[in-house]
Amino acid sequence: MYINYMGSNVDSDPVILEYLVQKNVNARIRSMRTTSAADQRLRRHAGNHVGNHVGMLLQTAASLLWLPQAGLLAHAIQEMTDGAGGAAIPLSAASILALGLVRTWCDVWGGRLVFKAARAGLSRLREQAVRSLAGRSPMDAERPASGLAASVIAEQAEAVLPYLTRYRSARLRATIVPLAIVVAVLPFSWIAALILLVAAPVIPLFMALVGWRAQEASEAQMLEIGGMNAFLLDRLRGLAALRTLGAVDITALRLRDAAQSLRRRTMAVLRIAFLSSAILELFSALGVAMAAVYIGFHLLGELHFGAWGKHLSLGQGLFILLLAPAFFEPLREVAGVWHDRAAGEAALNALDRLMVKGWSLPEREGARECSDAVAPGVAECAAPAVLIRDLQFSYPGAGAPVFDGYGLHVAAGEKVAVMAVSGAGKSTLLSLIAGMAPAQGGVIAIGGVPLSAATAAGLRARMAWIGQKPHIFAGSVRANVALGRPDVGPAQIASTLRFASLDRVPQAHPGIGLSEGGGGLSGGEAVRLALARAAAHPGAKLLLVDEPTAHLDRATARQVTDALLQLAQGKTMIVATHDPVLAARMDRVIALDTVTDAKERA
Repeated sequence: MYINYMGSNVDSDPVILEYLVQKNVNARIRSMRTTSAADQRLRRHAGNHVGNHVGMLLQTAASLLWLPQAGLLAHAIQEMTDGAGGAAIPLSAASILALGLVRTWCDVWGGRLVFKAARAGLSRLREQAVRSLAGRSPMDAERPASGLAASVIAEQAEAVLPYLTRYRSARLRATIVPLAIVVAVLPFSWIAALILLVAAPVIPLFMALVGWRAQEASEAQMLEIGGMNAFLLDRLRGLAALRTLGAVDITALRLRDAAQSLRRRTMAVLRIAFLSSAILELFSALGVAMAAVYIGFHLLGELHFGAWGKHLSLGQGLFILLLAPAFFEPLREVAGVWHDRAAGEAALNALDRLMVKGWSLPEREGARECSDAVAPGVAECAAPAVLIRDLQFSYPGAGAPVFDGYGLHVAAGEKVAVMAVSGAGKSTLLSLIAGMAPAQGGVIAIGGVPLSAATAAGLRARMAWIGQKPHIFAGSVRANVALGRPDVGPAQIASTLRFASLDRVPQAHPGIGLSEGGGGLSGGEAVRLALARAAAHPGAKLLLVDEPTAHLDRATARQVTDALLQLAQGKTMIVATHDPVLAARMDRVIALDTVTDAKERA
């Protein structure tokens, strides 16, 4: 899936990344909407929906309808006891039945509205997380691991749904219904109302104490799940290496230890959930029992106080007894979903961590076609010059900067080879020119336009990237060449495949399906497929090429070099390479370790 691609250290192709942001990611988001942050902004975004509020109000109204039902029931029993039922009893029974039907409708319809709004809110949260990951640069070392990101979005995010559907509704009912019951009981007996009021605050107090521990346990459990998924995915990717090194048994032991740790975390969460339910049941049972004892002794004539100087009738006492359990019912429901709150907030925190802004890629929205100039005075569709002055860049946590005052000038239409030892910054330089990482200082200008967040989208639309390990998506060869560009038709795809010498390769037929990663294609064929991608983008006048002949045999490397030079006609090309044969065919060779010469050239 796309999250695995973003979490992997694969080719940093600007065209591929923009294609993913615009098409592949949007398709994933639409799929999430149909199938399936700890901060207040995220909670409002997930829960403040008209349908959500209407649904919660309907569910609260369903609980409040028990008050007239209890009154009618108590009145009917009083009438039967007095022997004066007559036609009043059937009327009361019909009214109770009608109120019961209305209660059921309010509860069911309200639940549907809340669930629908919660699902839409969860989809929006997932969309934000996916877009945030899609916008993170492949050079950002702080990107979440792919296994962790996939676990949070696909699995842990589901914990937000019970939080929005059950806990929030239960919290609203626990706020309104008990107060309404106290107001209904108070005119008959102030002491019964006092019993309920005294018992009620004890429950939230203990629930809060338990809830703090529950949220901590839930967050620890979710971190354990994410870490285990990341560990498993990483080991699956390196399974061949593990077998070669004979480390399969050691990996199995580590995986078993991780599973046992997850089991312990899960049991800790369950213990806390059971404890919270037991606390609530205890105090609610005590509150109902105390109210029942008072009503019983008052009706027996043993207690003469607490009823405003009057004596409660059987109907009035029964009315209070019917409302006493209903007083604690919303609180009991809150206890039942208290774990949902802890798990939901932990999931929101996990989603929030995915949305932390790192090195972001500019949105492609607003990027213009080749017929439009990037800026006033810039020639349309012309090969751009590249100017780098006083470049400053270092990776977070690195001791020494990669570039400190570096300068370079590549003339329009020039073909330049950048050579240096491994780790000197060749790929980093190309990534900075492509806008994949923000420079900490200096100026990068392409075609006279300084590279910035405002201009990056337009500049990137005129770039093409060819790497030594191009990423191949699961799909047809045609789709891998077009990359979602509607202007690339079948004739152009066939032409680009001929240009890349893939027209006679059976597994590179436009209609042939490829697996994720390009299973079935050799390394040279994958590079030539990247050449076809670049050739299908005629508006790209700046070619950034990263080690195109690495790991290729001599004949294939010569074929790729010839195709590159043909593709670069009328364009500017910067090639990072160790290949002296390829470098010798360029107009100029730049050595990154010769910073002084580069500054003088700039």
